[in-house]
Amino acid sequence: MWGARKLSSSGSRFLGVFKSGCRRTQADCSRLTRSRVYLENQLSWTLQIKPWVFSKYRIMWFKSYRMNFACLNTMKNYRYPWTRLYSTSQTTVDSNEVKTFLTLAHKWWDEQGVYAPLHSMNDLRVPFIRDNLLKTVANHQPGKPLSGMKILDVGCGGGLLTEPLGRLGASVIGIDPVDENIKTAQHHKSFDPVLDKRVKYRACSLEEIVEETAETFDAVIASEVVEHVIDLETFIQCCCQVLKPGGSLFITTINKTQLSYALGIVFSEQIAGIVPKGTHTWEKFVSPEKLESILESNGLSVQTVVGMIYNPFSGYWHWSENTSLNYAALAVKLENPVPAGFVLKGETEELQATASTNPAVHDELKK
Repeated sequence: MWGARKLSSSGSRFLGVFKSGCRRTQADCSRLTRSRVYLENQLSWTLQIKPWVFSKYRIMWFKSYRMNFACLNTMKNYRYPWTRLYSTSQTTVDSNEVKTFLTLAHKWWDEQGVYAPLHSMNDLRVPFIRDNLLKTVANHQPGKPLSGMKILDVGCGGGLLTEPLGRLGASVIGIDPVDENIKTAQHHKSFDPVLDKRVKYRACSLEEIVEETAETFDAVIASEVVEHVIDLETFIQCCCQVLKPGGSLFITTINKTQLSYALGIVFSEQIAGIVPKGTHTWEKFVSPEKLESILESNGLSVQTVVGMIYNPFSGYWHWSENTSLNYAALAVKLENPVPAGFVLKGETEELQATASTNPAVHDELKK
């Protein structure tokens, strides 16, 4: 009896090991298949650029190109998502964040209140935006340096940044998903007749206006916004979509570090009460490296990343080389993004490395 149980137990362990080995073998096969398909696709595109390299195998590779054309189109759309317009059924808005800001909507213009750090931040972010945009124009009007420029302020809140940009002459649209924020912004704007024609507000999310405003704006601003969205990649894709080619995207946000957790949440929210509790979620913070990666994968060239330090005792901000807390980034939309699969000058070594996996192709490259 005991021997039978022992045999049964051994058999079960053997069967478990056997099944595990099968699963690993299937996974390995799957990875090998994906690698083979990827290499074939890359070589098919290479033929389109340099068909003479494969003159001996011309017919074979053209057949492969036709077979893989649909797959390549799918890959291109995946790697370059700015070619697709996002429907209004998608959202980057976090409903919990909306509730948080709804309770604070009437406090936007209290310069000594919870939004005091954002009022003070204008001393850095307004010149940062103005000076970088002026680099893109040959002439500007005195007193209205941003005249003629169209700017989208995403997550504008009560209009703390929207209004100063309007006073610099720009045509600015401020959008925010919280209706009460927009009501506050519109009410405050009504006190300055100069802003009537320059500043407009809309209660909506960014993805709701992508289709109607595609390639409309010279600049898009997302200041203290990306740490509140639920889908950062879709948000950046939408920002890129509404930018004109050559347009600028300005972002200020909080780095994802232990220091930002200690000072940005524990100290600022729970101890000092500089900002209300629950305003930030550390998991949504994003490092400059990750942000740069997302920006560049969406056809944006990162120009500047610089640190920002807030002194809670003086109430002032200053620039810093240290980006471990807050930082500002500027990225420019490429005018002629390169489609996936095309080989640029300087990528020859990468092409050769890819092609070397096929002995026949490797021999042709050596000729």
